[in-house]
Amino acid sequence: MSAAKILVVEDELIVATTIANKLSRIGYIVTAKVTSGSQAIAKAIETKPDLILMDIFLKGEIDGITAAAQIRQQLNIPVIYLTAYADHNTLERAKLTKPLAYIIKPFNEIELQVAIELALYQNKLERSLIAVFGILPMGSEGFLTVVIVLITMTHKPAG
Repeated sequence: MSAAKILVVEDELIVATTIANKLSRIGYIVTAKVTSGSQAIAKAIETKPDLILMDIFLKGEIDGITAAAQIRQQLNIPVIYLTAYADHNTLERAKLTKPLAYIIKPFNEIELQVAIELALYQNKLERSLIAVFGILPMGSEGFLTVVIVLITMTHKPAG
């Protein structure tokens, strides 16, 4: 399996470089490091990464949540938020974009790798469901419903 391509969106260059170095050490390919929401959208269109690590509060007019929403709508690229903020309002706004994870800074390399692997796996499952059934489950409830239906279809009662 080829290494996943990841776009890093972080307005503090030293933090972005640290994250990119961690990703490279783990074995991922960093497609780019950008510092604003508008750059994130442009680079996502240009490089088509498998996943985006997105800071929420960015420089410029477009914050990470708005950028993630536009990217998800246009390109359906999954997002993991990396943020120092866990307040209720920010979390509620972020949830509307259906992120695959929300990691609070500071985080370690293992936490980052686990979140990335789970996000990539969930995205692969969603893409498989679209390819096979032409559906995309919405949120964890929809995903659970599809899993239950698939289990029911594949397991026949004994007897």
